Order: sequence, then C-alpha cells, then structure tokens
Amino acid sequence: MTPEQFLYHEARLLDEQRYEDWLELFTEDATYWLPLERGQKDPFETSSLIHDDRTLLELRVKQLRHPRAHARVPLARTVHQVCNVLVDKDSPEEVVVASTLSVVEFRSEKQRLYGALVQHRLRRNNGSFRIAHKRVDLVNSEGELDGISILL
Repeated sequence: MTPEQFLYHEARLLDEQRYEDWLELFTEDATYWLPLERGQKDPFETSSLIHDDRTLLELRVKQLRHPRAHARVPLARTVHQVCNVLVDKDSPEEVVVASTLSVVEFRSEKQRLYGALVQHRLRRNNGSFRIAHKRVDLVNSEGELDGISILL
C-alpha cells in the first residue's frame, strides 16, 4: 500500500463511521493534534483545539458510540476528500506525508465544510502503515468553529 492509498483508506473508514477500525490505524504512542494557532510549533506552548494521545482517542471513539451521548445523535455523515498528497520524508522506518483535506459534514439538517493542511507521520507496518502522529491545521482554526463533533 502506498502512503496515498493509506490516506484514502483512513478517510473511507471515517466516512463509513468505522471509528474502531480507524482507531486501529494508530500506533500505541500516537498523537492526534489540531493546533489552535496558525504556524503553532508545539502543542504545549499555547492551547490546542485537540491534542490527544492514543488513550484520549480511544475515549473519543467510545463517546461517539455511547448510548447517552445525546449531543452526538444522530452521528454526523461526512465526506473526506484527501488531495495534494506529497511525501516529505521517507526512511526505512517512517514516512512523513503532507496533504490537503476537505471535509463535508451533515448533521441535524446542517451542512458544514472544513478545510485543512494535514501532516501524517506514518510507521511502516507489514506492507502498510500505522499513524504515529497526525496534525490537522484547520484553515479557520482561529475563527468561530461552533464545536467540532467529527474526527478529521
């Protein structure tokens, strides 16, 4: 599987609401980061929209499926469009991939559009990859977001 195919596979899992399968794409020491500020260098220098380790990602997925998570019912339907995939670094152990992402979300009779620059650090794993780090820089991260209830 190429890095590009892997990113398409990840997007499809999210669009099909296969969140548990999506979670399995992440390494045990993975991080998932949505910076608050444009050009933010580090998740600890200022607040982030999201900065999760694997344990927090697992909690997010459990919350999506929890029967009393009324704020998430119904689950949002999404279409993730991954484009402009470029391999930035390639080594025998890891590949760093940059891409652009557009996500259309439909929930509670409302449609929203997100745009982002994304960076994945992928570890090679038996002919495929696992996500060691995912950074999603939303175009409007410093604007009004009205609560992000989807996984990007």
